[in-house]
Amino acid sequence: MELLQTIQVFASLAELGSFTKTAYAMQVGRPQVTRAIQQLETSLGVRLFQRTTRKVRLTSEGERFYERVKEILGKVAEATSMFGHAGTVMRGRLRVDIPTAFAQPGLIDSLRDFTVLYPEIELTLGVTDRIVDLVAEGVDCVLRIGELPSSSLVARRIGQATMVTCASPRYLQDHGEPKTLDDLSTHRGVTFLSGQNKRSRPWQFLDGGEDQTYISRHGISVDESNAYVECGVAGFGILQAPGITLDRHLADGSLVEVLRAYRPRPRPVSVVYPSRSHLAPQVHVFVEWMREQFPRLYGRWLES
Repeated sequence: MELLQTIQVFASLAELGSFTKTAYAMQVGRPQVTRAIQQLETSLGVRLFQRTTRKVRLTSEGERFYERVKEILGKVAEATSMFGHAGTVMRGRLRVDIPTAFAQPGLIDSLRDFTVLYPEIELTLGVTDRIVDLVAEGVDCVLRIGELPSSSLVARRIGQATMVTCASPRYLQDHGEPKTLDDLSTHRGVTFLSGQNKRSRPWQFLDGGEDQTYISRHGISVDESNAYVECGVAGFGILQAPGITLDRHLADGSLVEVLRAYRPRPRPVSVVYPSRSHLAPQVHVFVEWMREQFPRLYGRWLES
């Protein structure tokens, strides 16, 4: 195995913590990964990993070596992408996960355009509202909305999503339209339950430059994005969601924005992936493609 590939295997193992996952990610056999690491440790004269039956961890020497390796692989990736990909055929497996609410005709049609542009890339699309463990589940990248917790993952921001508070005309006819945040106490709401613990996601508002949080205590609770919006359309109560996911309902009048004067701060939309140090070419082109396409699809509901 060539030195550059050996270093890429080392970096992958350092990040994934598993010989099996590294072999899958690098598309080589597990024995090749083991042999590459053994040869690298022999040539350097140090032990890079502590191995147990269940876990692979970097030694202190391995951590120091990994920091330098990240810099080297980053510079290699930058140098090899200087002149684009002219004359090369992009191929390989690519698994992308998106939130349920984003599985709309516009984005799906756009993904079809991507497969036409790169026919040799085998695209697998996951659609879910739960938080995906990219490394454990072999996901190359995910589309996420909202602030992301600090982690080793890389997040490329592709926009800031406008948040909209709205309700159906039928609901507003029966209950009236709230004019201030204090009015919400007399209204019913559609609450989204998020995460493994199914916690109520609060609504956010901006009142006189101050952030305000509100949790609806009356109405219906839902743990799936499309059902959440449909409950609002059906007249169960007020809801709050990214304008991206409400666009067609706002356009046809089945939902009407309320409390516009209290619109909250926009929420970031990002493409998230495990590592930038040895990003697979098919992942790189998808991330760059999404950065161009997403504003084109949803420019109306994105802020700078």
